[in-house]
Amino acid sequence: MTEDSRTVWLEVAINGPWSRDLQPLAPRSDDAIITDGIACAKAGASIIHLHIFDETGDRQVDDAGQYARIIRAIHEETGAIVYGTLPFHASSAERPLSAVERYAAVEEMAKDGVIEWSIVDPGSVNVSSFQGMKEGREGFVYLNPEDHIRRGLTLARDHGFTPSYAIYEPGFVRQGAALHAATPGAPQPVYRFMFSQAYSFGFPPEPYALDAYLQLLKNAAPGAPWMVAGLGVDITPMIGPAVKAGGHVRVGLEDAPMRDKRSNLDWIAIAVDEITKAGGRVAAPDEVRAAHKS
Repeated sequence: MTEDSRTVWLEVAINGPWSRDLQPLAPRSDDAIITDGIACAKAGASIIHLHIFDETGDRQVDDAGQYARIIRAIHEETGAIVYGTLPFHASSAERPLSAVERYAAVEEMAKDGVIEWSIVDPGSVNVSSFQGMKEGREGFVYLNPEDHIRRGLTLARDHGFTPSYAIYEPGFVRQGAALHAATPGAPQPVYRFMFSQAYSFGFPPEPYALDAYLQLLKNAAPGAPWMVAGLGVDITPMIGPAVKAGGHVRVGLEDAPMRDKRSNLDWIAIAVDEITKAGGRVAAPDEVRAAHKS
């Protein structure tokens, strides 16, 4: 794949699974998500990632029809690439979800032509905050069994959507690349390096960490597109180095430090400024599509 390394894809993750206490500025109702998504796209984000909630705004849900209404409303107004998340493997109160169950909404939307990207995270990891460990509060295990990863890649191959890989640990790069190679015809995944200051997984947002990821990616999946992102992190210092190294950027209230006082639009303004200072230019949605297919 070839692309102008100075043309930068900007993604915004506008809410995430956090409670109102942890991210009070994140949109939660359908109307608020649509309004924020449209505003973010018009401000420069070519890719919008979102989670959806029940009518109370307190419980995350995985309803294909609700997703489709929101995704279409944002896309039709702005042309942005818009995609949702997956339910957790163990989110059922009675039993863990099977791979088919977990990807049911994605499959339905893919068949209907609603989505262009989808989460396909290639590994499992403990997600524990430093503060929580200090206070004796346990984190959780983010589980992505291999059959779930294979299911996501198979659906990507069958329906042509882009797998979005969240890379929490270096091994995710190697497993993601190997499973992609084992699924001929699946579109090239986007490798999203997940840095954190609040959580103990992976790397902190430091230059050596980006260098390590890029060397590993060069060996495992040469030429694959990548971006910097994270959870509980101010990714700002990593934006310039990423742009100069040919990468892309994700910001937003899913990724930001908890109880952040900056809105999604504030984060986009920060990202656009950092991208520009590093010699980059924010891509339009059709430029992302064209670059990823070239």
